[in-house]
Amino acid sequence: MVLNVFKNTVLFFLLVFISCGNNTNKNLNSNNDILNQVQNDKEIIVGANQTEAYLPLLNGKRVGIVANQTSVIFKDGRQMTDDRSYTHLVDSIVNLNVNVKKVFSPEHGFRGTADAGEHVEDGVDIKTGLPIFSLHGKSKKPSKEQLEDIDIMIFDIQDVGVRFYTYISTLHYIMEVCAENNIPLIILDRPNPNGSYIDGPTLEKEHQSFLGMHPIPLVHGMTIGEYAQMINGEKWLSNGIQCDITVISCKNYNHDMPYSLPIRPSPNLPNDQSIKLYPSLGLFEGTNINAGRGTEFQFQRYGAPFLNPETMTFTYTPQSNFGAKYPKHKDELCYGEDLSNVTIDREMTLKWIMKAYENSTDKSKFFLTNGFTKHAGTTALQKQIEAGITEGEIKATWQKDLNAFKKTRNNYLIYN
Repeated sequence: MVLNVFKNTVLFFLLVFISCGNNTNKNLNSNNDILNQVQNDKEIIVGANQTEAYLPLLNGKRVGIVANQTSVIFKDGRQMTDDRSYTHLVDSIVNLNVNVKKVFSPEHGFRGTADAGEHVEDGVDIKTGLPIFSLHGKSKKPSKEQLEDIDIMIFDIQDVGVRFYTYISTLHYIMEVCAENNIPLIILDRPNPNGSYIDGPTLEKEHQSFLGMHPIPLVHGMTIGEYAQMINGEKWLSNGIQCDITVISCKNYNHDMPYSLPIRPSPNLPNDQSIKLYPSLGLFEGTNINAGRGTEFQFQRYGAPFLNPETMTFTYTPQSNFGAKYPKHKDELCYGEDLSNVTIDREMTLKWIMKAYENSTDKSKFFLTNGFTKHAGTTALQKQIEAGITEGEIKATWQKDLNAFKKTRNNYLIYN
């Protein structure tokens, strides 16, 4: 069930009024143009802010929540970076006397401070006293015992729309365990900052891992809510079971709209530029190239000691910092390229990883083959880069799968 709360009579009458005055609105070609313009002028309202839609579903229920630092309710609906402009979802609904029993946290932990891939232990939230169970430690899926006192589950995590960003793998396991235990799941949807395009190689089933669980492109162009509907519809859960989901969808949002995240979704995605570059530079995670971890420009630069200093003249030295205790080439001078001011929009590109490979003085050090295959979702990409095939030729090999995915994706879209 999808709760769309786009019942706005003001918009309706405004649309009628404007459409009657075509002579004064020559730049608007259709009613759809007008509606889009009106909606785009409004603040996006995320699912968590629509308490009127989901609080009634929690009455008398014992509640579990899958959450991290992005799981917030914005005051007055205004999405600002000042932490005084929002409250955490868990804190908010506990204060409203909702019977929250426990919290489940994904990669990076409940407060979002752990390194990528770091083992996260169970614990207790200091602020609320609630038990926190890690989904990135001993297990990536809650146990049946952990759900014995749960009647309903909430999932509220900000995603960035990239297959190897592991929050969607956590979503899969939560849906699966809820389906197995007949627990309904409420998904509080949030916009996808990379939701306006689809790109990259499609995952091959034999390379399934926590970095990619389903046959989707590297950039999938869906929100968490839409993706959950696809998981159900394509019967990707164990034995084809389906989860009882309710999606609280965003207001005033469509996939063509830019969306700036007010809270970093993980320690090494600090700003809009890093999030735009992440689909492209994330592939460096499967190589010996540092992608800015250990600096203040994560996923906005790349480099390594073995890149040619005559052609890769930008230098930096990774050091231990927030979100990267042990970055690649820690305390070593790296030669590379600064991308903090490049323009990139609605595209995943191979040009930087291909340039780095071409300028590697020791190509045997470049790929971490197993890790790169998990990130790419295919063995073909490494072979293509090593063979010197052009980016255009490589991308051409993706098109058949991309076109098939787009048709499937259309069946599950909530937003235009």
